[in-house]
Amino acid sequence: MSSAHMQIGEVAARTELSLRTIRHYEETGLVIPSARSQGGFRLYTEADVARLMVVRRMKPLGFTLDEMRALLAATDRLDTGEGLPPEEREALLERVRGFERAARRRVEDLRTQLSRAEDFAATLAERLTARDADGQRTSPRPAVRGRKEQ
Repeated sequence: MSSAHMQIGEVAARTELSLRTIRHYEETGLVIPSARSQGGFRLYTEADVARLMVVRRMKPLGFTLDEMRALLAATDRLDTGEGLPPEEREALLERVRGFERAARRRVEDLRTQLSRAEDFAATLAERLTARDADGQRTSPRPAVRGRKEQ
């Protein structure tokens, strides 16, 4: 086996994806092992690892498998598209720009959700510190942040 190839276990360790997830991504066409060993084991290259990292980074942003496939197809074409007609190149670049804009929006949405979650956790902590060791309230009950008192 060439040192340029890795077995699935090493790829899993490097990408922090499970073997099952990597196999699923293979079944859905997101990544195809670059080779097989004589024993039939999947063999991956650095390019395959980079591809899996793109998928891993898109997942928490809520991109679908079809969206992942579309982005990878566009970047693959751009990467191998020597002599691409200018119109096709610009269309592919615009597709990638669209994904970049969508990723930025989704990151902002996640920041908002995180802020709300942190606020909720702080509210719970305040409630707990407002009670003494016997479970008695030691100060007035704080209102839940973000909700008007009725």
